[in-house]
Order: sequence, then structure tokens, then C-alpha cells
Amino acid sequence: MIGIIGGSGLSSVEEIEVLNKKTINTPYGKPSAELIVGVVDKKKIIFLPRHGGMHTIAPHLINYRANIWALQEMGVDKIVAVTAVGGISAELGPGVIAIPHQVIDYTSGRENSFYDGVLNELKHIDFTEPYSELVRNQLFRAAKQCKVPVVERGVYAATQGPRLETASEITRLESDGATLVGMTGMPEAALARELNLKYATISVVANWAAGKGNSKKGIEVGSIDRVLTLAMKKVREILIKFLSEDLL
Repeated sequence: MIGIIGGSGLSSVEEIEVLNKKTINTPYGKPSAELIVGVVDKKKIIFLPRHGGMHTIAPHLINYRANIWALQEMGVDKIVAVTAVGGISAELGPGVIAIPHQVIDYTSGRENSFYDGVLNELKHIDFTEPYSELVRNQLFRAAKQCKVPVVERGVYAATQGPRLETASEITRLESDGATLVGMTGMPEAALARELNLKYATISVVANWAAGKGNSKKGIEVGSIDRVLTLAMKKVREILIKFLSEDLL
């Protein structure tokens, strides 16, 4: 079964035929919202809005462990996570859709592992390639069939939030090799790996990162929603094609 985690700009997917909603209690507390059980072209999926149904949970306060645990408990073995990001590289301007291949974690203070030595044994996982190549390739094929252009690589810098970054911070991230910056990519990806779930993310560039493009002197926060509204229509196309075609 496939799980879809919706981020900023994607709190629901209208094309899903909703069967029911499930409240899950996990060893790590409650997930962000009820899990929506639905069907797309006879394929059963689980949808979870990362920030809650009303988009009220800040990135650093999301219960990532409960979210990933609940999806696994519902039988999910593949996850496509949608994230809104800032663009750092020149080819990643507002409205561009990217499918990252790497991540750098700059977050702090988040419950970032199931293997904490408290509720579970202490254990290490390989995280050399943080995203599932299988799922990434399936998303590429879906995008191609939809004729929606996507950037097929990207290094996602996960920052703490909820504030946006300073221009100097973006310069530092760029020097570290990051091409995108967001607030929710970690520990989500690592937690999925710990539970052996195949996980990949679709990142929508909502704005130029601080100091880049038309954000050189400041980010026009009000324009972010407008960009996301348009770009998420394309993301929905990719998701529906991914779910409905025999790509799995």
C-alpha cells in the first residue's frame, strides 16, 4: 500500500475516493491528523497531512515518529512525501518541481529515531542513499507520462524553522552542496528507512531562498501561496498518474 504525506499546499487530494478516516494511537503519541483511507483507480492509499488537517502544526513540532509509525501500522510500504521548499540553485526557481536524491540535516531537538535505546534497542541504519531509487524512478516515469517537467536531482537541506533562513545561512547551505531548502524533510526520511519503508519526496519550489533571485533583499511571503497553488496542480497530476498507472 502507498502512503502520501501532504505538506504545505497539499492538505488534501480531491481525486481520492475517501473510504474512511482512521484515528491511530502509536507508542509515540498521535500522528498529525486522522489517516485518510481512500482509493485512486482501484488502488488503496493512505493520505496524511503532515501539518494537520488545518495546517496548524509547525515543522519543529510535528510528531514525525507517530506519523511514520501510523502509516506502517496501516500497511503502507511505500511513501511519497510532498514538501514545499526554497530554491538555491539557479535552475530551481519558483514553481519548479524537483525529486531530491540527497539530504543534509540541519535540524535540532527533534525526536529523530525509533532506535533511541529507550522504547527500542539502540541500532544504526545505513543512510548513504536516503531516498528510494525505485520510488524516485516511478515518479520520474509518472511525470514524463503527464508531460510535467521535473528536476531529477536535488540536495535537500532540512532546517529547523518555522522562520525562513538568513541570506548568510543560505550561502552556507549552498557551500555545503545544498540546492533546495525546506523544514520537514528530516527526520521523516530517516524514520521511514528505519522501518524499511520505501520513501521519496516531491519538492515544490515555492520561492527563491534568501539572497537568491528576487529574494535578494527579502522574501515576499505572500507570493508563496500563489506559487504553491499553481504548482500543486502539477504535483497532483504526477501523484494520480503514479497511483493509477501500472508503475508499481
